[in-house]
Amino acid sequence: MVQIRFLGHAAFEVAGSKRILIDPFLTGNPQAAAKPEELNADLILVTHAHGDHIGDAVEIAKRTGAKIVAMFDVANYLVENNDGITTIGMNYGPTEIDGVGIVQVPAWHSSSDGKYSIGNASGYIVKLDGKTIYHAGDTFVFSDMALFSELYGPIDVALLPIGGHFTMGPREAAKAVELLKPGKVVPMHYNTWPPISADPEEFQGLVGDGAEVYILKPGEVLEL
Repeated sequence: MVQIRFLGHAAFEVAGSKRILIDPFLTGNPQAAAKPEELNADLILVTHAHGDHIGDAVEIAKRTGAKIVAMFDVANYLVENNDGITTIGMNYGPTEIDGVGIVQVPAWHSSSDGKYSIGNASGYIVKLDGKTIYHAGDTFVFSDMALFSELYGPIDVALLPIGGHFTMGPREAAKAVELLKPGKVVPMHYNTWPPISADPEEFQGLVGDGAEVYILKPGEVLEL
């Protein structure tokens, strides 16, 4: 069994034979369902360099020894500015790390430390214990999403932003579901702050019979 725990905003914990954190933004996150010191990990996946996605990755990696996986430039940025961590840089492609299948895929978004651009934004397709999980990162919808299910599917669950302003809104995310064809979908990256206010039930209605939509509250778990 693989468990996916929503930690708030775009942060998730994926637990099976390995424990994986994705975009562990907890400190300063008004939705945070855990504190950094409460989490353990084998791998930490970072989708891009914005602070609400790198979050507490470095702190958790230093304490647990988890490897941080990120775009090559972001990985270099993190290891050059922080002692005591191990990073693995990627650049859009498939690999296997410690028995976990990982595909870094494109996302349409910026990536910076707030001042300088650092690498490109990405999403991840994770294959763990026979399950396939897609975390879109911050992105707008794009037609190449159809390739993700064609090449790496079937996708058991897609974690998709719906907040608009910086990412897809409900309408665009529903189109992404149509392209990805996941069995289940979890909306994320909404209602953390006013600019990304969105109604997940609107998204659920737009998806219709296209997938099972699970509207998780921070701290809730979806079992696969």
